[in-house]
Amino acid sequence: MRIEHLYRYPVKGLTAEALEDVTVEAGQMLPWDRAFALAQGDAPFDPAAPGWLQKTHFMCLMANTRAAELKSLFDARSGQLTIRARDGGEVTASPLTEAGRARIAAWLAGFLGEETRGTPRFHYVPGHAFSDVRMKVISLINLASVDDLSRRAGAARDKLRFRANVYFSGAPAWSELAWTGQEFQAGGSRLRVVKRIPRCAATEVNPQTAERDAKTVAEIRAAFGHPDLGVYAEVIEGGRIGLGDALEPMPV
Repeated sequence: MRIEHLYRYPVKGLTAEALEDVTVEAGQMLPWDRAFALAQGDAPFDPAAPGWLQKTHFMCLMANTRAAELKSLFDARSGQLTIRARDGGEVTASPLTEAGRARIAAWLAGFLGEETRGTPRFHYVPGHAFSDVRMKVISLINLASVDDLSRRAGAARDKLRFRANVYFSGAPAWSELAWTGQEFQAGGSRLRVVKRIPRCAATEVNPQTAERDAKTVAEIRAAFGHPDLGVYAEVIEGGRIGLGDALEPMPV
C-alpha cells in the first residue's frame, strides 16, 4: 500500500492543508492538526482545564455549512493564521497570542452571525487537540473505499469530504474496516489502528462548493448497514511520513 496524500487541519472545521511530509511523535496527532478551534458562545470549554468536548460545541461543518466558504492558511514559522471569505474579507493574526485569538474570534463571529450562539472564543491550548475523539489519533482513508462509495452513489464523492490525515492506495475497498488492533509501518513511523470512523453530517458538505449536496451517511448505511468510512490510528513509534511512503502491516 502507498501513501498518496497527507493533510493537516490546523483550525477545526476549516481548510485542509496539503503536506509533502511530516514527522509524528508517539501518542500525538500530526503537528498543528486541530490545534485551533472556535468555541461556540455557549460551549463549556475551559482553556485553564482543557477537556474533550463534542464537535457541536465548536465551529464545525456538521452544524456550520458556511464554514466551508472560508479558506484558511496557518504558517507555523511566523505563527500567523489567515482566513479569507469568498467576498474578499479576511483576517490575519497570530492564534498563539491572546490578542490575535480575540481578533480571529471577532472576525469569525461577524461571518457566522447567530450560528455562534453568543460570543464565541477562539482557542489554542498547547498540547491540547480539538479532535472529534478523545484520543490523539491520525485518520486514514482508503482511496478505493471513496471510489467505491462514488460508484454506489452514482456521483463523485470528493475525498476531502472526509477530512482525513492520510489517504492511501493499494488495498481492497473497505478492507481497512477490519484493521482494528493491527499495527502498520507508515514511512518511518509505526501506527496501531484503534477504531473505525463513523461519519456524520459534515460529509454532506461539498468542500468545493460549500453546499450541502449529498447524503453520504445515508449512502454508506444503505450499502453496508453502518456509517463507517476510514479508521483512526494512534502513533506508537514516531518518525517521518511522506508522500509515496509504504503503509504496510507489521508481522504478528
